[in-house]
Amino acid sequence: MKGKWMLLIISVVMVMFLSGTAIAKDKVTVYTSLETDETVKYLEVARKDLPDLDIDIIRLSTGELGARMLAEKDNPQADCIWGWAVTNMEQFIPQGMVVPYKPKGVGKLDKRFVHSKDFYTGIDMYIAAFCVNTKVLKEKGLPMPKGWTDLLNPGFKGLIAMPNPVASGTGFLQVASILQMYGAKEGKEDGWEFLKKLDKNMGQYIKSGSRPAKMTGQGEFAVGCSFDFVVGELKKQGAPVEFVFPVEGAGYEVEANALLKGAKNPKAAMKFLDWAISPNAMKAYSEFKLGVTLPGIPTRPDMPKLSEIKLYPMDFAWQGKNRDEINRKWESLFMK
Repeated sequence: MKGKWMLLIISVVMVMFLSGTAIAKDKVTVYTSLETDETVKYLEVARKDLPDLDIDIIRLSTGELGARMLAEKDNPQADCIWGWAVTNMEQFIPQGMVVPYKPKGVGKLDKRFVHSKDFYTGIDMYIAAFCVNTKVLKEKGLPMPKGWTDLLNPGFKGLIAMPNPVASGTGFLQVASILQMYGAKEGKEDGWEFLKKLDKNMGQYIKSGSRPAKMTGQGEFAVGCSFDFVVGELKKQGAPVEFVFPVEGAGYEVEANALLKGAKNPKAAMKFLDWAISPNAMKAYSEFKLGVTLPGIPTRPDMPKLSEIKLYPMDFAWQGKNRDEINRKWESLFMK
């Protein structure tokens, strides 16, 4: 009898052990700057596709994410980064804080958005766009602007809103694209001279990439220098606004992924990063973004087609290297 009880106890312990082993998951900790509503939707797909991963997401703003990484440089608390601005990522590569990784399927992505040495892999982009209030234009008798130069028209004085590049990634990509257009990489000051002229018409600099568009949608401005997604949302809500992508070329930012140096769970991180460029992930991104980096994924029907937009060839390495200097100079000129 005693032997039977012992056998039963051993059997129960083995079942419990095997059950625990069967449901054990590999944990991965992920830092992201993707918007919260996006992340919730994307994670539904990720957890369905990756049932063997325990995915712990920590959402931080772009600047907070960088500060957290610097604070944890010698003891990283995350395994990988998901959806962080490339211009910020570029600053951390020379510091040795991310390591090269080629996720499965990376060869299918648009090469423009993958680091040449595999330090990061782009997943989507947001594009600089003017949110133009057609009602305000009509009331003021102003023409529809086609690009940055048109905003120098004296009729727009006080009717333009733009993000502060020090506080907003959208603002920075707009300023950086203008500087590049006017030869800043070759040491020319023409871009700063243009920004000084634009400043004469500026109604307000705002510490947000989306608020210039939202305020324009409410009729506070004629033109809000913002980004594609928020203009699309305003149009969908019935605001009297239109997209304008600058004819000179629209600046853009890529959101990208990377493997952190010193990751405590590198295998799980790699598995997550593989998923993060999969067709299922890209389809989820495309519900929010105008452009994703995997060709062939259809864009939202209420948004312009990416192929119809002239993108300015952004130099992310140059921007990352010069970001702090550009922001300091911008503040000294326009935040007096």
